[in-house]
Amino acid sequence: METELRETSDEDLAVFWEQLTHPALRQMAAITRKYHYDRGHFDAHWAKVRTDPAVLLRTVVADGVVVGHAAVFGPPEEREVTYVIGPEHWGRGIATRALAELIRLEGTRPLHAGAVSDNAGSIRVLEKCGFTVTGRTRDFARARGAEVDVVLLTLN
Repeated sequence: METELRETSDEDLAVFWEQLTHPALRQMAAITRKYHYDRGHFDAHWAKVRTDPAVLLRTVVADGVVVGHAAVFGPPEEREVTYVIGPEHWGRGIATRALAELIRLEGTRPLHAGAVSDNAGSIRVLEKCGFTVTGRTRDFARARGAEVDVVLLTLN
């Protein structure tokens, strides 16, 4: 399967909205924001993200199909990675390939990431890309209506 990252286009946003509102994705990600639930907040969020020069944003394409997005954001000393792959594409190595390419594009180190502790797939993706567990915390997971354990990872 060929996986590539490309610039994000307006047409990609409809796919991102479908993914972010998918119940399985919300449950797995757990720590969701207002833009996962409300199209107005979604549109405002993406307008801001797409014009922020500090954000490295890419659309993830696998075999010619938009399957998600990946980004790096934050100030130089606190750069963080995030990625979303639609649930119908999970388990095919796409997230690992996309994240590996994203961190090649982003030269800043360290890079940080976090995942709820029961999201073994995402933790595995991060570790395959060289991230190591550097801590744990708790955070409120809107999608689950409760606090959850979060694994913090760093790539040096």
